[in-house]
Amino acid sequence: MSQDSSSKPTIVWFRQDLRLADNPALVAAVERGGPVVPVYLWAPDEAGDWAPGGAHRWWLHQSLRSLGESLEKLGSKLILREGPTQDALDDLITKTGAAAVYWNRRYEPAITARDKQIKHRLRHDRDVEAKSFNASLLYEPWEVQTQTGGPYKVYTPFWRSVEKLPTPDLPLDAPETIPAPESWPQSAKLASLGLEPKRDWKDGLAEAWTPGEESAHAALDAFLDEAAKSYADRRNLPDVDGTARISPHLHHGELGPRQVYHAARRFKSDGRRNLSKDEEKNVYTFIKEIGWREFAYHVLYHFPHTPTDPLQEKFADFPWDDDAAALRAWQKGRTGYPIVDAGMRQLYATGWMHNRVRMIVASFLVKDLLISW
Repeated sequence: MSQDSSSKPTIVWFRQDLRLADNPALVAAVERGGPVVPVYLWAPDEAGDWAPGGAHRWWLHQSLRSLGESLEKLGSKLILREGPTQDALDDLITKTGAAAVYWNRRYEPAITARDKQIKHRLRHDRDVEAKSFNASLLYEPWEVQTQTGGPYKVYTPFWRSVEKLPTPDLPLDAPETIPAPESWPQSAKLASLGLEPKRDWKDGLAEAWTPGEESAHAALDAFLDEAAKSYADRRNLPDVDGTARISPHLHHGELGPRQVYHAARRFKSDGRRNLSKDEEKNVYTFIKEIGWREFAYHVLYHFPHTPTDPLQEKFADFPWDDDAAALRAWQKGRTGYPIVDAGMRQLYATGWMHNRVRMIVASFLVKDLLISW
């Protein structure tokens, strides 16, 4: 790179990190100096066999709009482009003269493979600085190891190991300003990405959720005000609002796990009140749920075959049933089992299902209907 490359723009490639606070790639780009060009690239075909569905797309549309508005308040803007990702990045580098591309890591097998290729090409073919950061996990998957140096396959020993690690880093503050380039590259219109479903059921999503970084923090704060009272018990009851309901905010990165972890840890000392032992237990139980999310990514990273094949090879030849009618009844919430059907209909109407009901409907699919997950 040339000696004056630090004055050239940095492209910040937003992905599942649609927030300004605790966004390491964005903060590093601002600290690097020079203009910053925030970009979101829509390339669903590059997700392998797991392209985003309708509810995901609806949420993404609202979240991108919210992120764009937040960036504009800081004197910046969000550039939208469609893939292929490498082609889009190449064009943006050419149009902006960018000397660096920063992004936050993802861990899905197809995305990981693509990102490695992109990083190599940027560095070696384009002579561009390419850096990735951790915004999605408390600890990287390779930072948690068994005593023999391997990955965990069971949650409890995994979490015990995590608890022995240093406390996760504190969340980063959002930049106060974001330097803008002298001229902006062309951006697609958000509506042109075709993210919003045309079916009426999206109205149920709008009634149930408010996507965006600000709403994510409001949901977390409101939950923590109640969580300490009875979370350990109420989280198991599908008929009450006893869970945090922040999973879609976490999935889209409007909220980061470090923010959730430290918000819960600060609950005792932020002046709201002193917690009893039972209340401490409730908050700790909630933090352990963040640990389950960490464990899922740990398994996905170390065992990338698990989206399509079992973790334990002995189940690879299980004699599954191929019953299309039973599968359709399960999908439509018409099995005749009330709690299974209620859960599937809740999922269809709101894009979300209570965690205990998720366990029930999944078990019903594989253990009662004997249909492969």
